[in-house]
Amino acid sequence: MEKVLSVEERIKKAEEIYNRRKNDNVKKGYSYNDYGRKNNTIKTGLTKKMGIQIIICTLIYVAFYTISNNNYTFSNDFKNIISSILNTQIDFNKLYDDGKNLISEWLSTNNGENVDKSGEDEAKDETSINSEDDRNIGGAEQNLDINEENIESKKEEKNQMEIDADEIKSTIEFEVPVDGHISSTFGPRNPTTSSVPRNHTGLDIAAPIGTVIKSATDGTVILASSNGDYGKHYQIEIGDIVIVYAHCSKLYLKEGDRVAKGQSIAEVGSTGNSTGPHLHFEIRKEGRYVDPQLILDI
Repeated sequence: MEKVLSVEERIKKAEEIYNRRKNDNVKKGYSYNDYGRKNNTIKTGLTKKMGIQIIICTLIYVAFYTISNNNYTFSNDFKNIISSILNTQIDFNKLYDDGKNLISEWLSTNNGENVDKSGEDEAKDETSINSEDDRNIGGAEQNLDINEENIESKKEEKNQMEIDADEIKSTIEFEVPVDGHISSTFGPRNPTTSSVPRNHTGLDIAAPIGTVIKSATDGTVILASSNGDYGKHYQIEIGDIVIVYAHCSKLYLKEGDRVAKGQSIAEVGSTGNSTGPHLHFEIRKEGRYVDPQLILDI
């Protein structure tokens, strides 16, 4: 025979069922207000997080776009990298999922940050001790082979110009082409005007207009021109080497003329893309630029 429950027992049983269901839902991530209804806190939180991620992505994109279209502050190589990033197709769904996972991991880490950290502290102490020992005995030897390989590869990348310079010096005698002072060296620079290129392919030697320029080597004039950014300039060839003398005010020679080292060939000027009187002296080996200061005694 079925037991008949009293009113108090029914109320108590109903409360137990309610509390059990409430606890189960809390475990699933639901929350309730004072009236026993589900809150939308979790949904609202995710919406805010997604909005923040969209704003951050937009700011990053705007920053990259600004960098890629800036002609004065950043190098061409850096702008090319930024342009390639902008041209990459972005999977916003994946970006959102990754961001959500990152936030979840961060929250779980912070929630458990007060858990026992004794093991972590011991690991830190051990790391600091090992670091001190490494400093005392030169512990870098463990990765010696890998480091040497990296160093050698970097040397090969950086030393092509030095190799070219050594080959040039071993076969050709040079002399300084004009008396003056160096106003701009080879390589990257920060010009004061936008018309001046940031990557300097030669050596600028400043001198008064009309100062005589001498040929740094023997050779043959393969170009005598007044056109372009170089203004009045020569290209003198010797073997697989081409030497450029640019921004001259006067040229003494013509194409096809043979020239000897030390021979007067031109006068200093400020023709072409120039901000003042100087000689732009440039050395190329098989089309590769070589820093003149690696060759000239100047």
